[in-house]
Amino acid sequence: MDELLRNPSPTAPRPLHFSVLRVPFFLEPNYDESKPYEESNRDRLYKKWGGAEGWARQKKRHNMKGRGIDAGIPHFNLDRLAANSMASHRLVQHIGKRFGLSRSEALYDRLNVYYFVDGNSLNDKPLLAKVAAEQLRKDGIDIGEDEILVFLNSDEGREEIEMALDILHNQLGIHSIPQFIVEGSTIVGGAAGWEEFVDIFREIEDRGEVKRGPIFAGVLGVDDETLRQGSHVMAPVGLS
Repeated sequence: MDELLRNPSPTAPRPLHFSVLRVPFFLEPNYDESKPYEESNRDRLYKKWGGAEGWARQKKRHNMKGRGIDAGIPHFNLDRLAANSMASHRLVQHIGKRFGLSRSEALYDRLNVYYFVDGNSLNDKPLLAKVAAEQLRKDGIDIGEDEILVFLNSDEGREEIEMALDILHNQLGIHSIPQFIVEGSTIVGGAAGWEEFVDIFREIEDRGEVKRGPIFAGVLGVDDETLRQGSHVMAPVGLS
């Protein structure tokens, strides 16, 4: 996205901007929501891949370190606390619907560091509330931790996420991540390089319109105005 926003086509019919919707996905859907965390991620991965050697082979096969660097995560904390992630998914969706996709994307980036680098649990609701409030204040939104914690301790947003998961698994047949759905129709696997995405986006840019809107906006409760404002947009001329 950054490549196209920094270097737009001079012949494009209109400026390109992006509206990213993060569709929830659960790597461990059977983790207990009542527990702050279940186990260390090291233990989870060693059990999944048959020990340290099996995990090392899997990590090398999928270039996990290189993909992390590309995503701005130079070091993964292998002993991070693995937990049910419903609370963090609900939080990101809530912030996007209430304050806009650019702010939910900023929070998503912050939670990547919170979890993958700092090793914190995605089900530690008081800490999630603290981090979210701090991030929102950076974006000029004054909201207290207590208000966010009240939301996290409720069930608001759960039904929408469960419906989105049903579409993801049972209608689209997606059972692994990362996967990207562009224009509500083109599914691009996580193994794709950035060049492939640039080619797809350039074609849309040259066309000047999208074929269809995001298929998850309705079920997740994201309105048209929020989509129109976007999550990643071109900076005004003279700003960087």
